[in-house]
Amino acid sequence: MTATLTPRPPVTRRAERSGFPRTLHAEWTKFRTVRGWVLAMAGALLVTIVVGLLGTAAPAPGGRGVDSASYPKGPGGEAVNDSFYFVHKTLTGDGTLTVPLRSLTGVAGTGTGRTAQGAQSWAKAGIIVKESLAQGSPYAAVMATGGHGVRMQYDYTHDTAGPSGKVSQESPRWLRLVRSGDRLTGSTSTDGSRWTQVGHATLPGLARTVRAGLFATSPEAKQDTSAGTGFSPAVATGTFGRPGLTGGWSQGAWSGTQVGGDAGTSGSYTNTTKGGFTQTDGGGFSVTGAGDIAPVVGGPVMGVGFSVENFLVGTFAGLVVVIAVGTVFITGEYRSGLLRATMAATPLRGRVLAAKALVTGGVASTIGLATAVVTIPLGEGSARGRGFHVFPVTSATEVRVMAGTGLLWAATAVLALGMGALLRRSATAVALVIASIVVPFLLATSGVLPPGVSDWLLRVTPAAGFAIQQTLPQYAQVLSVYEPSTGYYPLAPWAGLAVLGGYAALAFGWAVVRLRGRDV
Repeated sequence: MTATLTPRPPVTRRAERSGFPRTLHAEWTKFRTVRGWVLAMAGALLVTIVVGLLGTAAPAPGGRGVDSASYPKGPGGEAVNDSFYFVHKTLTGDGTLTVPLRSLTGVAGTGTGRTAQGAQSWAKAGIIVKESLAQGSPYAAVMATGGHGVRMQYDYTHDTAGPSGKVSQESPRWLRLVRSGDRLTGSTSTDGSRWTQVGHATLPGLARTVRAGLFATSPEAKQDTSAGTGFSPAVATGTFGRPGLTGGWSQGAWSGTQVGGDAGTSGSYTNTTKGGFTQTDGGGFSVTGAGDIAPVVGGPVMGVGFSVENFLVGTFAGLVVVIAVGTVFITGEYRSGLLRATMAATPLRGRVLAAKALVTGGVASTIGLATAVVTIPLGEGSARGRGFHVFPVTSATEVRVMAGTGLLWAATAVLALGMGALLRRSATAVALVIASIVVPFLLATSGVLPPGVSDWLLRVTPAAGFAIQQTLPQYAQVLSVYEPSTGYYPLAPWAGLAVLGGYAALAFGWAVVRLRGRDV
């Protein structure tokens, strides 16, 4: 049987230009007058907030979490770990510190009551100039690491690689740090004569009088077991030769300080090894420490706390409702025959679908934005009130998460609308969109899939759009578990949202073409 297309009367350009606002108003009137759709969107708002708050409402271990609700802040306002053992003197004005590092060793707990020998890969021992003993104060350091060679690091987030290789009695490393005003230069040598510059740092406004000397620290050791990835206590010990000093150094003995008072949230001492230093024959030092000098990241080593996106965990539940409403907004008219009357009143079919997309996308965006604006401050206040850390973010990042959540909801609604127009069956379209967005998100972030599979799902499916909510930074020089299950997405925030937007645009465009070419 041959299908016959419904004839469409010609439309003038003037009518085309003036007709879209009228079509948009008509579609908005349809939406707001259907009580079930309005209540469903209100329910999406409520369920997202409730799931987000309940999902982060667990009591702190022992009845209370970390006593402080904030991390130390670095010079750029970022959350930092700043815990290490420091053997230091006062340096006033310019000066140079040169020292041979004879060895870098370590001890790590195994989680079974035993210890393992060997420095953790990001264990550090070296020399540092630090504005003060306060956590988060500006610094520059040149160091050897357990598995990443010599590095020059400063102000927590900056890291420059130097020569590779491990330090040992047979292969020592000389380290040198030169201060000239607010500029510091780090160098290394294998024999104390021929030097290689590792890097330099400019610390604006660096105080004239600073602390400088030797340090050692080690983040916890990463362990992969049948039960998953875990971390155990680890310490590092650096054995130094006699330091060579030039410039405005103070007289008298060296002092030892555990900066931060303990190993912080990224490290811990073993039961048998604590921080400290001893002076060796010939004026050298053996320095033992734990912790890290680095930005805070998420995952198992973040400590007891939450990140902003944790409070938005209920987004997936709200999107299920949005998908259902977005789909029924078009399939309901197919089922009732109302769409035929709509097309008769508005012959330009693409205009009708565009008006529906603006209405559903606009409503979804508003509700999504509202959920973030309400849930984030409520969640943060509740978490801090129970003694939990809340990972700090800049105002710009928080605005991006809130606005991005609205766009995530809007793109999902448009995708559901497009699939509904293509398939014309509510149940099929709803199931397909949920299977492409919500299901991959839950599987990838729950930890039930291998990390590689989880990364793949959050790259190529519409679930990539959830990346717009991520706030946790990733640093190559910080040991952690960078996986979706710990809050790390394989795509940048806007790139992930662009993937979802691409799917929504494809579904919508295809629906317009199909709608123009077949009868309703």
